[in-house]
Amino acid sequence: MKLHHLAALATVALAGTAAQAQTQGVSKDTINLGSIQDLSGPLAGFGKQVRLGMMLRVDEANEQGGVNGRKIDLKVEDSGYDPKKAVLAAQKLVNQDKIFMMVAHIGTAQNLAAMPVQFSKNVINFFPVTAAREMYEPFHKLKYSFAATYYDQIRLAAPKLIKEKGAKKICTIYQDDEFGLEVMRGGEAALKAMGMDFTEKTSYKRGATDFSSQVAKMKAADCDFVVLGTIIRETIGTIGEARKTGFNPTFLGSSAAYTDLIHKLGGKPMDGLYATMTVQHPYLDEASQPIRFWATKYKTKFNEDPTVFSVYGYGAIDAFIRAAQKAGTSLTTESFIKAMDTMVIPPDMFGSAEASYGPQKRLGSDLSRLSQIQDGKWKVVSDYVK
Repeated sequence: MKLHHLAALATVALAGTAAQAQTQGVSKDTINLGSIQDLSGPLAGFGKQVRLGMMLRVDEANEQGGVNGRKIDLKVEDSGYDPKKAVLAAQKLVNQDKIFMMVAHIGTAQNLAAMPVQFSKNVINFFPVTAAREMYEPFHKLKYSFAATYYDQIRLAAPKLIKEKGAKKICTIYQDDEFGLEVMRGGEAALKAMGMDFTEKTSYKRGATDFSSQVAKMKAADCDFVVLGTIIRETIGTIGEARKTGFNPTFLGSSAAYTDLIHKLGGKPMDGLYATMTVQHPYLDEASQPIRFWATKYKTKFNEDPTVFSVYGYGAIDAFIRAAQKAGTSLTTESFIKAMDTMVIPPDMFGSAEASYGPQKRLGSDLSRLSQIQDGKWKVVSDYVK
């Protein structure tokens, strides 16, 4: 009987150890989180801002005693925006640093390259900074996404603005890769629902700097509304060229063009541009007092102005903390998933839409709203478009 009893106790003890061993990155007093950012490549500005936003929220949490008594230890690796480097970074974070979770990894191709490394070790890919559909499709229990897709942004926002402007000839210029195609397809879906088609479609190769032939083509087609599948330089280049030639349609970009760099680098000609967005750019003199307070705190800590990418990083860690707190003291991948699958994240001070998750729902919200550059600053001009 005694032996039997001891054996049973040993089994229980082993089961306990196995549960501990299964959940890497969680110790008695620490939770290890990992993130891969572009700190040296073409999106280094954004990568740095995501990282600082994450750090701000981690520091706040740790100053308040952490999550259920555990401090957060955030480890960040650089991908240089190269999928091959993202794989190496993921291998280091997952296998050497033994992270519990990957949070706010930036870039579509980079995430797709890193996910298999994570998933083989049961490491969740949480709130990646990309609006690609692959971040939650096909379904995988270890994928959680917050970013309304480029496709849905344009599909839902374009009809409202087209009607408002009474536009008749809709055109598009887009980058000929997955990003640009997603914007263009969102535009096609929007127009199809309205019984319309694109009057003119034109594209450019990634890295292009001259958009005069594309602009001339859209001007010749007499377009009065242009959907932009462009990021920073191409948005500025296209609109700048259009203004120079006296071509002034309504321009609508996606959240990829929703950055303060557009008006900082493009100047006065950028006034009037619309873009879809999910959270507000945090200006230091923003009318909303909570955003102003937050932006000043960020600036004091890091000696630079925050951007919308700082907000993405901050929000990703904040959502992680909410779910980890809900999961309770015995934090495992399974208990975190269980908590996430009943999560409803309310709108925050930056005006995000409510996000909800479930056992089969891995995208928090597909909603976005419109912002417009007025007098050199982004101003929110619509509610969430259902």
